[in-house]
Amino acid sequence: MNFVEKLASAARKNQSLLCVGLDPDPKLMPEKIGIFEFNKAIIDATCDLVCAYKPNFAFYEALGNEGLEALKRTVDYIPEAVPVIADAKRGDIGNTAKAYAEAIFGHFRFDAATVSPYLGFDSLEPFIQYPEKGVFILCRTSNPGAVDFQSLMCEMGKEKHPLFEIVARKADEWNTRGNIGLVVGATYLEELKLLRQTYPEMPFLIPGIGAQGGDLTTTVRYGVDVKGERTIINSSRQILYASKEKTFAVEARRVALTMREQMNRELAGQKG
Repeated sequence: MNFVEKLASAARKNQSLLCVGLDPDPKLMPEKIGIFEFNKAIIDATCDLVCAYKPNFAFYEALGNEGLEALKRTVDYIPEAVPVIADAKRGDIGNTAKAYAEAIFGHFRFDAATVSPYLGFDSLEPFIQYPEKGVFILCRTSNPGAVDFQSLMCEMGKEKHPLFEIVARKADEWNTRGNIGLVVGATYLEELKLLRQTYPEMPFLIPGIGAQGGDLTTTVRYGVDVKGERTIINSSRQILYASKEKTFAVEARRVALTMREQMNRELAGQKG
């Protein structure tokens, strides 16, 4: 089963477009709990409510060997039926990119990864060459500084388009194996709407809900794909840190359940 099939299966089984970002921050976590133990509790509390999990490498790398060991244990612990996305934003020259891809898909056994297109196709090809793995190309990111480059008007042939549109067009051209998707932030709704209308079947990874200010209902309205199976709406801090008490996992489940129900109400409204 490739990544797209695994994602669709999880979305159908759990009736969910929700992805939980497993980004452990010791300053926000309950005291006297380890990284893996924290992640394990979150996974146990939410694995029937999500379509995917998304650990961000930075939070594990910041903790050195202990963090990387916790990352490996976390990926291994997640149920096989739920896809796991490496939020690593890799993008480098060919040989280096090949090593990154081997680390993420081979050693850590992630189902998908986020990558940066800035160095061009040869920097992404080592990831794309894994046909069973998903490759999410940064297109219109959720951070405020995204406008510094992604909104710049650039020539493509005889036309001018914002850079993020050119990235999306290139991603579509490169998608010969059907394993490429786009990262499109929930904080730029008009761009999200435009990209979804242009690429109705491409998988979208949508960050920016909650702490970053993205609106969940409108994100579902503009961002969902034609089947409701290839849209991954990520939330991290809002779920992970719903409480610092011993009941943090119970509170995390409560928030995740509320978000899933809100998404499904909007989907039902669209179908109705």
